[in-house]
Amino acid sequence: MYNIATLNKISPVGLAHLTDLYTVTDDTSSATGILVRSQDMHEMEFGSSLLGIARAGAGVNNIPLDRCADQGIVVFNTPGANANAVKELVLAGMLLAARNIPSALSWAAGLTGDISKQVEKGKKQFAGTEIKGKTLAVYGLGAIGGMVANAACDLGMNVVGYDAFLTPKAAHALYPCIKVVGDPKEMLAEADYVTLHIPANDATKCSINADFFAMMKDGAVLLNYARDKLINDNDLEAALESGKISQYVTDFITDQLAGKKGVIFTPHLGASTAEAEDNCATIAVNEMMDFIEKGNVKNSVNFPAVSLGSTDGETRIAITTKGVDNPVDAIAKGLGVTINAIAGGKKGDYGYVLVSTMDEITSLPAIDGVTRCRVIK
Repeated sequence: MYNIATLNKISPVGLAHLTDLYTVTDDTSSATGILVRSQDMHEMEFGSSLLGIARAGAGVNNIPLDRCADQGIVVFNTPGANANAVKELVLAGMLLAARNIPSALSWAAGLTGDISKQVEKGKKQFAGTEIKGKTLAVYGLGAIGGMVANAACDLGMNVVGYDAFLTPKAAHALYPCIKVVGDPKEMLAEADYVTLHIPANDATKCSINADFFAMMKDGAVLLNYARDKLINDNDLEAALESGKISQYVTDFITDQLAGKKGVIFTPHLGASTAEAEDNCATIAVNEMMDFIEKGNVKNSVNFPAVSLGSTDGETRIAITTKGVDNPVDAIAKGLGVTINAIAGGKKGDYGYVLVSTMDEITSLPAIDGVTRCRVIK
């Protein structure tokens, strides 16, 4: 029996995929696996029984990845599971800005008396623009950015895209309706709207700053449905005050930018749909069960993808390593068992190797660089 601890509310649709081998608990100290959404785990202590953490969503900045990797704890996420929900909110964000909807709603909510007459007299102050024919720059063409780009094309926008991990040729093959450039500055000067879909990490922290804004078209709208850590708040505040950025539409807010003129803020609603929560939880649960029962790793953010498929009565040995140049070779030579199949790889300094054997395992030798070794029968 395996204990699965849940942090935050995890969709019951996803939890229903757990078989009779699993018990759902609130006790993380005895957990074999943890399912989490947004709760901060950086200060948590992890029990010796913990094998994996599955984030029901894409971002994993709430999880101490390196510490987990050092302890041989595999961290999963669910890329693409909430992409449609975020895509739809990005489109809504553009429309909110284009049609001055937040200001109009606030004004309309305060009307009393002869409302029809006041509406006819006052509506002109909220006249906006259409997004058809406008240019959208998509910074990052992953699961969400690509869907936003395609949807914007369908709405008649001119779409330009950039992705640091895709050549223009490869990106254009994926998204033929858009113009793909090899440098962000090639799209920013012409864009009426700029939407961010890049990861938040040390390299991108505060990268959306004065230099970035200087490359943008005067009066453009910036949409951030990625992460708040991408933004240099001081530079963005200055850009809003000068009119360089006409509006900032975001699903993440900081104290410094809250309430500022030109800021439209939704309270982290990107993945908050019933469909997205169900999809994320279902994928997270299935990843966790596949890892616990078969040793297969898919969509891990701190270890490589490794799979030997379904089991057929054999014993499997799951091994994590650190600082081993060729973990598959090291394990194959040092394990001392008859190997039916072996697969493995590295992600940064961390390795993962999965071995299939028909041998009866009673003990295993110590191998340099191995941080964790688990026998799965």
